[in-house]
Amino acid sequence: MRAVEISRPGGPEVLKVAELPKPAPKANEILVKVAAAGVNRPDVLQRAGNYPVPPDASPLPGLEIAGEVVELGAAVKMWQRGDKVCALANGGGYAEFCAVPESQALPLPRGLSMVEAASLPETFFTVWGNVYDRGKLAPGETLKFVADYVITYPKDAIVVGLP
Repeated sequence: MRAVEISRPGGPEVLKVAELPKPAPKANEILVKVAAAGVNRPDVLQRAGNYPVPPDASPLPGLEIAGEVVELGAAVKMWQRGDKVCALANGGGYAEFCAVPESQALPLPRGLSMVEAASLPETFFTVWGNVYDRGKLAPGETLKFVADYVITYPKDAIVVGLP
């Protein structure tokens, strides 16, 4: 399969196309034929040499993808071949195929293209984790967002910072 590797730390010019073996899904993973991959802060930091890859993760960049499920690990229960998903990958999304834990995938949202859906998983899982898992928001409770922030668009990443 074709994949994008980081040849050395640096700017976008260090990304190189390579031929690599197609990943095989582990028991609890789905293999997704990638239609689109998001670009997020950890991907940019990894490319620059400032985001060490966890030992059990793919060394390829790409934490957010969207595509079609083409293979199932032996223990997968939530998905079937042909399902359209977006997913938070443990790296490896900048490739034609990406193995993802089944619990880190979501159905492709109705009305969104693959490109649009590939931009969702990191944000969705971050918000879910902070609001529901850590913050313990319960049914009937209300969450209030305070939106005093500034969004800037530098060369190759979106940065959100407080004024």
